[in-house]
Amino acid sequence: MAYFEWADDLEIDQGPIDQDHRKLVAQVNELHTATAMGRGQEIVGRLLEELEGETVEHIRREEAFLAKIGYPESAEHHQGHERFLGDLRQLRRRFDEGGITVAAQLSQLLRDWLSIHIRRNDRSVRDFLQAQGRQRAPRGMR
Repeated sequence: MAYFEWADDLEIDQGPIDQDHRKLVAQVNELHTATAMGRGQEIVGRLLEELEGETVEHIRREEAFLAKIGYPESAEHHQGHERFLGDLRQLRRRFDEGGITVAAQLSQLLRDWLSIHIRRNDRSVRDFLQAQGRQRAPRGMR
């Protein structure tokens, strides 16, 4: 059984945002499996590098999406993204300095991000889309 399962309440746009989030779920599970096998330190550096680059791209894509749909809480949403990116970068520094608990900290950060940010903040984006009678991302965003 996976450490973190994709669930319907994580679905936001049935498009690129969900694809990014699904990849994040896979990365959380990969890290958890490696950590459970005593190999977390072996993959955490690669995952941190991937996550940092992919997160920057995801944030750009998601914030463009929020602007396109006229999401009223986009400034607050942006602040959450910046905090997460800052946390990733802080973990990267700890890893580069030889921190031995970074794999466990990264696993917790990603699990919390999926559970809290996506299920609460991103869910409000889904609710906003539904209130406007939309179920999916606008054309050009899928």
